[in-house]
Amino acid sequence: PSVIIDDPYLDKIDQEALDQVRRNGTSTDPLYILFTSGSTGVPKGTLITHANMLSYIKWFATCFKIGPKTSFGSQTSFYFSASVSDMYSSLMYGATYNIIPKSYFAFPIKLVEFLDRNQVNTIYWVPSALCIVANVDLFKYAKPKYLNKVMFVGEIMPCKQLNYWIKHYPRAKFANLFGPTETTDICTYYKVDRHFKDDDSLPIGKHCENLSTFIVSDGKEVTIPFVQGELYVRGPFVAPGYYNNPAATEKAFVQNPLQSAYPEIVYKTGDLVMLNERGEYLYQGRADFQIKHKGYRIELGEIERVLGAAEKIDLCACIYDKAEDKIVFIYTGRKKEDEVFALAREKLTSYMVPEVVKKLSAMPFNQNGKIDRKFLMNNYKTL
Repeated sequence: PSVIIDDPYLDKIDQEALDQVRRNGTSTDPLYILFTSGSTGVPKGTLITHANMLSYIKWFATCFKIGPKTSFGSQTSFYFSASVSDMYSSLMYGATYNIIPKSYFAFPIKLVEFLDRNQVNTIYWVPSALCIVANVDLFKYAKPKYLNKVMFVGEIMPCKQLNYWIKHYPRAKFANLFGPTETTDICTYYKVDRHFKDDDSLPIGKHCENLSTFIVSDGKEVTIPFVQGELYVRGPFVAPGYYNNPAATEKAFVQNPLQSAYPEIVYKTGDLVMLNERGEYLYQGRADFQIKHKGYRIELGEIERVLGAAEKIDLCACIYDKAEDKIVFIYTGRKKEDEVFALAREKLTSYMVPEVVKKLSAMPFNQNGKIDRKFLMNNYKTL
């Protein structure tokens, strides 16, 4: 169902009913229900409370200095959890919220004109959108004048395209944010503070303030660098559960496995991470995306990182055809398929080399602006 926003103004306001709602309301009441993308299964309605949002936005606005002088250029749709950060921080702290028409990403010059016309100085985009700008070398032709803060979320940000942005905006602040819908939006973040090579893995950083994250493997906390485990989150950003879905809630929102002295529900993310030597989290992919191939456990994201850093490869995705036991590497760019095979044999161990390499003229994206891996899995043979 839809509501025309002008219609309520035609009705008489029932002030008594509004007062009663306010008298009986608490900060733990639902603020909204937002469905997960369903990229790892059936979409679930994540219930976010007023308290979740108030705690999260206070951190976000403080950490990134959001205020009346901030002018956002918003790329994300309202049904994607990333939209809540710039939208609610604008409402609460007086920033300007500019919605960028989606079509402008197909006409990048119009995108620059829009950003300049609205004096946009802060963007919070999915990496695919940032990569489009880098891959067409947009800044060779036109460059937004006011940008000083670039944040990204939702996918792995390739260092190759990140370095393009940093080259053209050496004084801007860049930040890699990470988190699922179930933590309101974000649970870890990394403010880029050093140079990375094109084939490096960009950290997802450390936990947000007033939040706690930890790694669990075999029921024990992992504190040693470069040991992989599952990321858990606890604190006021964590949703109470899924709407009308007790089975899914019970599976993901669990008692803290590190203590049993009192009830404490934490969120079990399903994301695999490890610590680096600096104590920063490195994202290793979804537990769902880890495969066993030729007797070895493989992270598909590692194949993407290595091959995606090569020249003449713009965007890429690695999928696994379980029925045929084949690793499939799909990409866009000017590199030939036989060249990609040769590169894979040079850069990867033998059991990680894809059996299938497929070049596309354009990468498919889902409604959230991410690479549509489900579509690729179901249709790669006919693309």
